[in-house]
Amino acid sequence: MRVLVVEDERYMGRVLEIGLRQEAIAVDVVHDGEAALEKVTVYDYDAVVLDRDLPGVHGDEVCRRIVAMDLDCRVLMLTAAGRLGDKVEGLGLGADDYLAKPFDFPELVARLRALYRRSPMVHPPVLTFADLSFDTHRRIVTRAGAEIRLTPKEQAVLELLLRADGGVLSAEYLLDKAWDAHCDPLTNAVRLVVHTLRKKLGHPQLVHTAIGAGYRLGLA
Repeated sequence: MRVLVVEDERYMGRVLEIGLRQEAIAVDVVHDGEAALEKVTVYDYDAVVLDRDLPGVHGDEVCRRIVAMDLDCRVLMLTAAGRLGDKVEGLGLGADDYLAKPFDFPELVARLRALYRRSPMVHPPVLTFADLSFDTHRRIVTRAGAEIRLTPKEQAVLELLLRADGGVLSAEYLLDKAWDAHCDPLTNAVRLVVHTLRKKLGHPQLVHTAIGAGYRLGLA
């Protein structure tokens, strides 16, 4: 899952960035509406956490434009205004969800994951393949009933592969979805994470390389 955080308070933006990355969510952060609109035209985000009170281009206008672009990303509006009228107005702009400050971070994560499950490709909260199971809500991976400890980045790559349902995902796609905009496009980070993921998942091997194309889950 890849998320764009649009938050003019730099400290808050940094806190959200660190917290979401610990939840295996790739994050880019910008601090004004203009930068947000530029980012969503370049990168394929699954969700945008949008502060309503932004300098320059207001958050309401950012939301309107994102909706008008017909992008496959959800908008969670984040604001200090928690009155019912503000919530109704925010949702009326096309936002998919609304969370008032101050908020509990676990609630933000839960709402983002719920929005992700409402994407055009609907998937259950527990993803399975053969004897492998990934509870995306509790972030628990098991194989043949035994729990496997994965890093946030390994979890992110595994979730993408499970959601692909056996389809081949290119290294570029995995890099775009599981890493942020600061990652070097020529890095071998994807190969390294896939290598460690294979080792941790054990035998028989489930993650396979499609030569010249990318990676997929399979029994052979």
